[in-house]
Amino acid sequence: MNPFTFQNPVKLIFGRGQVEKLKEELPRYGSKVLLVYGGGSIKRNGVYDDVTRVLREAGMEIHELSGVEPNPRVTTSAKGAEICREKGIDILLAVGGGSVIDCTKLIASAAKYDGEAWDLVTGKARATEALPFGTVLTIAATGSEMNAGSVITNVETQEKYGWGSPLSFPKFSILDPAYTASVPEDQTVYGIVDMMSHIFEQYFNNAENTPVQDEMCEGVLRAIIRTAPELMKDPGNLELRETIMYAGTMALNKFLEMGYQGDWGTHGIEHAVSAVYDIPHAGGLAILFPEWMEFNVRKGTRPERFAQLAVNVFGVDAEGRSTEETALEGIGKLREFWSMLGAPARLADYKIDDEHIRLIAEKASGGGPVGRFAKLDTGEVEAILRNSL
Repeated sequence: MNPFTFQNPVKLIFGRGQVEKLKEELPRYGSKVLLVYGGGSIKRNGVYDDVTRVLREAGMEIHELSGVEPNPRVTTSAKGAEICREKGIDILLAVGGGSVIDCTKLIASAAKYDGEAWDLVTGKARATEALPFGTVLTIAATGSEMNAGSVITNVETQEKYGWGSPLSFPKFSILDPAYTASVPEDQTVYGIVDMMSHIFEQYFNNAENTPVQDEMCEGVLRAIIRTAPELMKDPGNLELRETIMYAGTMALNKFLEMGYQGDWGTHGIEHAVSAVYDIPHAGGLAILFPEWMEFNVRKGTRPERFAQLAVNVFGVDAEGRSTEETALEGIGKLREFWSMLGAPARLADYKIDDEHIRLIAEKASGGGPVGRFAKLDTGEVEAILRNSL
């Protein structure tokens, strides 16, 4: 494995009824809180009432920013930063899924930055100060509750980028599986696809001697694969929700990525797709990841790695099969699994045709190679996209 330094400062508060811990956590940072949330589902499912009750009991002065988009926009973050400056906000509280948390991360840094919020996303400027923030997670998917990453969209320029900073870690995150019980079926599926994709991105790396990391990645994937079908049949089962919620956090809090850097090319391609078409992120991943895998196997990019995944995660019998055949059968089983859950399989499912494929490929590559495990040029990205139509 490669040399590495690991640090994760997030205080994870996991379990039913843990929202009460807000009374302990928030007053450490002040009395004025900005509550950030999305389209209103937390008001329909009772989470909003729970959270605001606890905030009032903690003596917090509550301000709100609602309407965070599924692909959070820089304009919304800029609006939140302005509220923070005007109201003298001490701490932010993101109540929602990864989109809400990602938006809050940018608000926290932009509130302490004099320039445009987009500067922080593009790397034109680096955050040197940020407001503290915590999270109450309501969708198991992105792992944003325990990492420093954030993905933000600029609708005007049709750009969508990931960014992060040591200042972008939540101070604490509260994970109550009961708060995910009312998540709609499609969002539950998207969350499962997203967390599996995060593990795949890390699993495909070029480091040597990573047996512990491999086993951890494969183990979490197997747990998700066992649990997900049962959850789709019994969406109110809190034990199943608990397993999926914990898996989503572990999938992207850097625990699985010590000692190497993952590929992350498929995420880059999908960001370009959803920047142009504003489709659900995980829906795009469900379409693109199997195509990325198959493209690289047929190209001869370390097919033994894909075969290892096929055998150890999807139970493919390699006896009598070539490495490539084993790998391709594993990819087929992944397609079947995601389709069984109800994930989309083709870009056409979102009414996407070949009109902007070249543009998307160019946005994904940005003039340089896409990915680390498999360094793809613009033409190869375009081929994967066309194979996904």
